[in-house]
Amino acid sequence: MVLKIFFPQCCNRADSGLLVGRWISGHDSAVVLAVIHYPFIPGQVKQYIQQMQAQSGVELSVLGSWSLPKEGQEGMESFLRDLSTIFPQERWLQIKRQMGKTGFTCEILNRDQNDQHDDSDNKKKQEKKKEEEEGEEEEKVIFVHYEQRKVMLSQLHPIENGVPDPKTEPPSELRQVFQTVARSQPLFFLDRYDDGPLKSTHWQSEGREASIIMELLKQASVPLCLLISWLLSVWTWICNVRIFSLYPLRFLSSKLSTCVQLSYRTEHLRTLSSAKPATGHTEFMRKSNILVSFLIDVALGLLLISWLYRDDHIRMLANTLVPAADHVAKELEELLQWLMGAPAGLKMNRALDQVLGRFFLYHIHLWISYIHLMSPFIEGILWYGGLSACLGLTFALSLLSDMVALLTFHIYCFYVYGARLYCLKIYGLSSLWRLFRGKKWNVLRQRVDSCSYDLDQLFIGTLLFTILLFLLPTTALYYLVFTLLRLGVVLFQGILHLSVDFINSFPLFAMGLRICRSYRLGEGVKFRVLCEEPGTALHLLMEINPLKCSTVVQTYRTPTYSCYPKDSWAALIKKLFVGELIYPWRHKSTKTD
Repeated sequence: MVLKIFFPQCCNRADSGLLVGRWISGHDSAVVLAVIHYPFIPGQVKQYIQQMQAQSGVELSVLGSWSLPKEGQEGMESFLRDLSTIFPQERWLQIKRQMGKTGFTCEILNRDQNDQHDDSDNKKKQEKKKEEEEGEEEEKVIFVHYEQRKVMLSQLHPIENGVPDPKTEPPSELRQVFQTVARSQPLFFLDRYDDGPLKSTHWQSEGREASIIMELLKQASVPLCLLISWLLSVWTWICNVRIFSLYPLRFLSSKLSTCVQLSYRTEHLRTLSSAKPATGHTEFMRKSNILVSFLIDVALGLLLISWLYRDDHIRMLANTLVPAADHVAKELEELLQWLMGAPAGLKMNRALDQVLGRFFLYHIHLWISYIHLMSPFIEGILWYGGLSACLGLTFALSLLSDMVALLTFHIYCFYVYGARLYCLKIYGLSSLWRLFRGKKWNVLRQRVDSCSYDLDQLFIGTLLFTILLFLLPTTALYYLVFTLLRLGVVLFQGILHLSVDFINSFPLFAMGLRICRSYRLGEGVKFRVLCEEPGTALHLLMEINPLKCSTVVQTYRTPTYSCYPKDSWAALIKKLFVGELIYPWRHKSTKTD
């Protein structure tokens, strides 16, 4: 079998010493993690490896020796070779870098080859056999060079969460390599500035990588999380007051977009302020996405506030809102007057047409009176409502959606009236049509059964069917007009809800990692030939394939309360055709991933 040695690029020019790493169980491969430089005491090396094993949970061991020729170290190679008796292994790797060559040579010593025998004949035979085996082993060794920092910080996908079951198949060789490097982080804390007796080479050997800003933020996050937790406990206590549990308030809070967004952000802040650290990569990414989304949301909200309260934009909006509402009401009056005549040359039932037209005109006059009654307070409502943007742009959009719902409540009422009347006639006509065919709807069995009717029932059914059929065009026209108006309002509210849902659920942190540090989210690896010189082993360079952007969004999208319709397009068209009501409200109970 081919022996694969995963060798870090940072150790290519390390001083001579011992190779510390791990043999991959179930695969003929080894992962080199660091090189401990000469001089060292073998007992201290063993103690150091035991400490690293206890901290990282990785089965670390001395894989062999590393030799880089230098002046004054002519006997270093034989000295490192003799160390195989102090660090007993099934196989001892003796890797050497020759002067003037890019590649390495690897000599593999098995345990039985290290035993000394007194018989000179056997010794000569073993030496010949050893030379042959060494020649064969050199041809079967492949060096896979990897960038240690990128592999340690990378996360292969799909993600494996939880404790693996020993009964199932073990992780793949590549995944074990990534997990070994990631879990060996305590091994990389030893740098050249430490005063310890051992010196090693790894990706942090020149100094630990750290950020002063990140350390200060970590220190400041502790009191901030305590403050947020206390504020959330107070808010939870206020929400649990008995008066807020009454049915009207509970119903309104579940239908208003602002209340739904408030509960959603409360859950987010509770997750961020939790004292329990993230246990895995998925939970860490979820918290990071929530934090970045919250900060971006607040930043956009502050930008909106700076625009609203500058140059008196709120007064301009208030002065524009009332004339706009009057214009909409006037257009509705003209539309109703057109429907009460002969719309598009259609001859309607005049009595029903006049009743419906006057009924809707009365509601429009009530609505105009309500708007003019509220006009002195609109500027104050906008002024205080604009302050909600300091909690985030999503709060401002949710409040705008609720205001649109209140300002177009008369259109919603018209739609409900027309839909109910139209639905009543549709179901009445379908029931009477079954009467003509001698059938009826069986409620218990949910099917159509045969039924015999007498002459009086058929006569009354014929009269009712004729009346409903001739009144249907008038009702259908009013229903069609107000349904189109309602769909326009629902479309605008849907755009607002989709914008809020996009800000809440889009994984900004994960997408930022994908763009700026694509190696952090890996989908696999690719290899390219790095060096293939005669007399040396084959050298490959392992590079990480970044995860696709669509997969990043699908994997790390934050679960949200869905604002999408539950029904399909076919079901929606069927509801519109038969006159069933379409509710665009956001339901708090429907939480999707």
